[in-house]
Amino acid sequence: MDRTRITRTALLLLGPALFLLFYAFSLQVQEPDMLRVLGVAAWMVSWWITEAVPIPATSLLPIILFPAIGIFNIASAAVPYADPVIFLFMGGFIIALAMEHNQLHKRIALKLISLTGTRPNGIILGFYLATFILSMWISNTATAVMMLPVALSIIQLMKSQNPFIMEDKGFKNFCLSLLLGIAYAANIGGVMTIIGTPPNVVMVGMMRQFLQVEMGFNQWLLIGVPLGVVMLAIMFILMNYLLFPNRIASLAGSSEMISKQLQDLGPMRKAEKRVSLIVLLTASAWIFRGILNQHLGITFLNDTNIALIGGLLMFMVPADGDGAQKLITWKQMDKLPWGILLLFGGGLSLAKAMESSGLVEQVGTWVSSFDKLNLWVLVIGLTLLSLFLTELMSNVALTTLFIPVVIGISSGLDLPPHLLVIPVTLAASFAFMLPIATPPNAIVFSSGFIRMRDMIRAGILLNLIAVVIICLMTFTLVKWVYGG
Repeated sequence: MDRTRITRTALLLLGPALFLLFYAFSLQVQEPDMLRVLGVAAWMVSWWITEAVPIPATSLLPIILFPAIGIFNIASAAVPYADPVIFLFMGGFIIALAMEHNQLHKRIALKLISLTGTRPNGIILGFYLATFILSMWISNTATAVMMLPVALSIIQLMKSQNPFIMEDKGFKNFCLSLLLGIAYAANIGGVMTIIGTPPNVVMVGMMRQFLQVEMGFNQWLLIGVPLGVVMLAIMFILMNYLLFPNRIASLAGSSEMISKQLQDLGPMRKAEKRVSLIVLLTASAWIFRGILNQHLGITFLNDTNIALIGGLLMFMVPADGDGAQKLITWKQMDKLPWGILLLFGGGLSLAKAMESSGLVEQVGTWVSSFDKLNLWVLVIGLTLLSLFLTELMSNVALTTLFIPVVIGISSGLDLPPHLLVIPVTLAASFAFMLPIATPPNAIVFSSGFIRMRDMIRAGILLNLIAVVIICLMTFTLVKWVYGG
């Protein structure tokens, strides 16, 4: 047996071995449930980190293991897989896929880029803004995948105008700032809405499950938008004036290239206009949900059914005059990340077990002995820990495991949970340092223009800045929006 196969087998067996170890210890105590749930968590974490088994498949373990060890029956273990927050994300994804299918996202991106001129820093700003705005609504990965070829065409234009430009430091810096910025802007833009990035969805589900607290779409905008705008502005200055200044005067032909791509799309089609209208109506309903419920005399309207109504309309509204083709068909659902939805369900099922077994309460009781712990120190420490761990593991897996613990800490110290949960969640989306940390990072790294040390150099500075900004906003905006 070769070494690679031995390693794979060892990683595969690590999870069950950890589970059996915790289970053996549980046989020696009067209240075994906490240790058994910890065993399941250890099994899932080991497979999530090593990916010995695909991450979505690992997320099915709670349905198998919790009935087997007496934590829940199978119905109770499976209920979290149909949590409302999962359908919120599903509805958001359907809307995003309709935008992609009808190329509305590409038109928006090219239009934004065309407005920022032909100077290199203006071109870079256009790419940042387009990526930033699109990633509020469609997946960060899809945004980066779409923006990368457009960016590479600009780089190719510069190379065609000057065959020796590859040796120019200004050109290298332009490439680094443009490509790294696309990944970073995608990550930053995702935090601005609840549906923009999976950790936000996990947080909303956990807050509802543990604390019966509803976190509305419009409330989150009051935190996410200011944070996103500040981080994008800082990132633009850092990348283009401090780390990678290009000092290139202007780029001839770039405006014509973008205009040509816009012309190739043709005039805005009926399908694009109809998708735009549904997106605007859905976003407006999310923002003004409270007013709508009040004036219509209803109570059932929430973020989840608004998302599903918007998604369902995409299957109902004709793409053209004859009505034969709809804005989206079921075939496009092949692109829907079903694995992420399973990951949400597995995480929520695990969190439910951590609560029912008393594990979260036990964490709170243990932490309450540190009642003199400074709140600033605690928030900074948890934010740093989340930021470091998200560079090494899936941010969804991280928030799934970390948020119940953080809720236990807030309970033990009698602190408003928002002051700890929100910074931990935000930090999980700000992974700027390594290609493996997020799909957008890996996508731009694959271009061949970025060295590992360049990404680490820019990423570590942005990570540290993110900690400062997140903590400052926690003690200002979060307190103002949610109290505490």
